[in-house]
Amino acid sequence: MMDSGWVLALSGCLVGSIIGFAARKSHFCTMAALERHWYAGDDRPLRAWALAAFTALIVTQLLGAAGIASLDQSFYLTEPLPLAGSIIGGLMFGLGMALVGTCGFGALVRLGGGNLRALVVLTGLGLAALAAQRGVTAHIRAALLDPLSIDLSSYGGQSAGALLSRATGFELGLPLALAIGVPGLWWVFRSASFRADRNRLIAGVVIGLSIAAGWAITSLFAARALYPVQVEAGSFVMPVGETILQIITVTGELPDYGIGIVVGVLLGAAISAFRSDDMRWEACDDARELSRHLLGAFLMGTGGVFALGCTIGQGVSAFSVMAISAPIVMLSIAAGARMGLGMLVEGNPFSFIADWRAPKLQSDATKR
Repeated sequence: MMDSGWVLALSGCLVGSIIGFAARKSHFCTMAALERHWYAGDDRPLRAWALAAFTALIVTQLLGAAGIASLDQSFYLTEPLPLAGSIIGGLMFGLGMALVGTCGFGALVRLGGGNLRALVVLTGLGLAALAAQRGVTAHIRAALLDPLSIDLSSYGGQSAGALLSRATGFELGLPLALAIGVPGLWWVFRSASFRADRNRLIAGVVIGLSIAAGWAITSLFAARALYPVQVEAGSFVMPVGETILQIITVTGELPDYGIGIVVGVLLGAAISAFRSDDMRWEACDDARELSRHLLGAFLMGTGGVFALGCTIGQGVSAFSVMAISAPIVMLSIAAGARMGLGMLVEGNPFSFIADWRAPKLQSDATKR
């Protein structure tokens, strides 16, 4: 059965449809989570995202310890660590995410409900990702960013668990994951308002488990299939570009798990929108909005390739294998998104600095 290349893609489609259905029903979106946390004081969407990440971390590491998932084959752990790409790419992705109002994953979920702005974003993101991977902007990456990568193989690799295990001489990958994940889950569930938000709670668990399932499924195929299989769990930058390639040209290759999960998220979101009577056509209001979405899509597609992932790819998938790049990229994405929102909402991309300094200045004035 595994000798058929379509089975892998269909597996990704099944998992993706579960993710898309849950995300659409709960309005799961990283950009919305950050925006509501910064501007509305509502951290329930952020807790849902964190629940997905911590669930994926613990379950993935348990699967790895049991020998079910071959986590060491993840491309997030492939040397060298793209340090400059992680920071610059993360900033670009976050800024693009703010201009668009969502990320690649969120755009797929929105497209499932008939949002044509999301179709523009996904097309631009996919083409920009292809260009950054193997086209004109790939020359910029190779010339300016790749030389600034850091090889950590002599220290144990790019996994935090592997680094700690090499430093101590003990296998501490799973204990480290539990030391991070258990307090993280405690923080998530300490909020009574979040515990009462059933849809977001379920979505966080389902998405986290689905990412962990991706590692197990692709590891199984990589070990038993008669063709090469990339061990992956879920990302929405390069797979979007590869999906476009599959649509417009005959590549000679069957769709892989990544393409399957992209298609599945779209289908799952569409089913959820249809069941909720939430399907409606939406388009850009004017040329200014269209240009903003195109620019944001370019920044996300290019930045996502530079950083080797997006909010789901790095924030959940790479985090679940404890890749060193995950916190670097996510902090950079958050910084880029905050600057983008500052520019759009307050007219100043660095307004957050003034907001951060204001309490300190007020405190100093009170002391005087």
